[in-house]
This record gives sequence, C-alpha cells and structure tokens, in this order.
Amino acid sequence: MTTKPLLKVENLKKYFPVKKGLLGKTVGYVKAVDDVSFYVNEGETLGIVGESGCGKSTTGRMLMRLLEPTEGKVEFDGKDLTSLTSEEMRKTRRDIQMVFQDPYASLNPRHTIEKILEEPLVVHGIDNSKERKKKVREFLEIVGLSAYHAKRYPHQFSGGQRQRIGIARALMTNPKLIIADEPVSALDVSIQSQVLNLMQDLQKDFNLTYIFIAHDLGVVRHISDRVGVMYLGKMVEIAESEQLYAQPLHPYTKALLSAVPVPDPNHQKEQILLEGDIPNPANPPSGCTFHTRCPAKMDICMKAIPKLFEQYSGHSVACHLYSELSGNDIKQMEGSL
Repeated sequence: MTTKPLLKVENLKKYFPVKKGLLGKTVGYVKAVDDVSFYVNEGETLGIVGESGCGKSTTGRMLMRLLEPTEGKVEFDGKDLTSLTSEEMRKTRRDIQMVFQDPYASLNPRHTIEKILEEPLVVHGIDNSKERKKKVREFLEIVGLSAYHAKRYPHQFSGGQRQRIGIARALMTNPKLIIADEPVSALDVSIQSQVLNLMQDLQKDFNLTYIFIAHDLGVVRHISDRVGVMYLGKMVEIAESEQLYAQPLHPYTKALLSAVPVPDPNHQKEQILLEGDIPNPANPPSGCTFHTRCPAKMDICMKAIPKLFEQYSGHSVACHLYSELSGNDIKQMEGSL
C-alpha cells in the first residue's frame, strides 16, 4: 500500500441557515460539519464513525459536491474540488463514486438493472452500446449476481442483492475513490458480512480507496485501516484501526467502545454511560462541544476549543486532557478515565 494521500480535506465546514418569519430572515446556523480535516491514502479504507446527526454523512456528500461546502478545501488527486465548475466536477465524479445507505431508495424502480448500471457509462460517454451491455453483465458477475439478472427490476431482488447492484453501479466508471455511506446498516446481520467481504475483495482487485461511513464500530473495525471519530460536526480522534480499539484516547471514543457487545458471556467490561443528549448543532456548547456529557470535563473544556493534534505517531485527538494548554498535572489524569 502506498502512502500517497489520494484525498486531503482541510477545515471543511457546512452551516445550514435557520430561517424564521414571513421574510425568511436567517436567525442562526446549524453547524452540521464544523472545521473537519483528514486525509485518505491511496488504497486504504478510512472509517468515519459517530452517533446519528454527528455530520458524517454530510461530510461524505460534500466530498462529492452533492452538498456545497460553506468553507474549506477538498483536494482529490491533486485537484481542488471546491474550485471546480459544475461541468469539471461532473467529469471528476467518474473517479469518485458513492454507495448509498438505502438499497431500496437508491435504485430507480422503473428501470431495469441493465439501464441502471449503464447510466454512469452513458453520462460519462464511456464505450458504445454493445460494449456497455457487455460490461454490465461482467460487473453483475463480479459482485456475485448473474448476467441474466440484467433484465430484471429492483423490486425483484432482496436488500443484499440490491446493495450488490449499488456497488456494481459505483464500479462501472472504474473509480479511484468510493464513498460508502452506511452501506450495510439497512441489511440483516447475516448479509452484512457478505457485503463487507465483497467490498474488501473488490478493493484488492480494483485497487480501490474507500471512505466507509457507519455508526457500528464493529463493522468499521472489520473493514477499516484507519478510523476517524466524529462528534457534533467535529473530528475528535483519528488513528489506525487496531490502535484506536486497543488504546482509545478521547472520552467519547471510550464511551462508544464500551457499548460494543462482546461475544463472550464470561467477559465483563464496564460500560461508560454518557449523561444527557447530544446538544443542538444550531446552538452548540462553548469550548469543547463534548463537555456537557464528558465524565472528565475541566474548567478549560468550557472555554477553549481543543485542536486535533498528534498525541502518538498516527494517533490524533482533540481533547484538553492531552493538550499543553491544560498543564502537566492534568496529563496525569489520562490513566484515570
């Protein structure tokens, strides 16, 4: 695996205006994504996890410019995507494809599978009609379906089969990067592992790079090389997968991992229960946005926003427990969490 970053995201923000009154006056903003930065190396899988509403799906959509960023920079394969025209971005989407969460809603029920899979090739002017139909049948076989399925309609398939079709559609243009937005959360547990194994096989065969968005930490561990944890629009921790699961640093990450069930009745682990609910992103708390629920909050947490910095090699965290601002004595509290 090379270490060349295929995608670099810097200070990405997405604020949705809150309007009130007859004239629709803007009275505030929902900070769905607030100053997020990360990179994805060529050939690796970056998992992005967090509770519902943390901004992970909004981040994924901004990377494809399905949503326009409020601020920030997205650099893909040396190109700044945020500065491209609509036509230039349309051409670039040949190299960036998306697999959506709901296999029932993401496929047009009026079209045959052949037409659905052909569409990306038609849009980007790839091959002639005969070659396109041949490619459709090839990719159906690659994702574990049969060539004769091409003449069927989406309603004739199960959820797992539909998601395989969604993956085949994403592969049709031979992309470099696939953004998978909760691709297995709508599937039965028995089917999830089949789809995850398929995605891993395809990654090796086609040299793909994945951004895998999910809320299930068990699923993310299975497929990701590195994992980023998001909370209320911010990235709070990024590390290699095994490092994050073995030694989580941020109190939020520790709480998430403590809730993951262990398939061993004799293994007892203490669950960290967080107080309260996720704050309103239209009115986030001052300082660290997690301080209202954090079991280790300090005075500084209510005043200063912690920056994401590298605590260990390849392991970054945004928490005052590890920052120089909070003093040496606070670092001693690290082991008490």
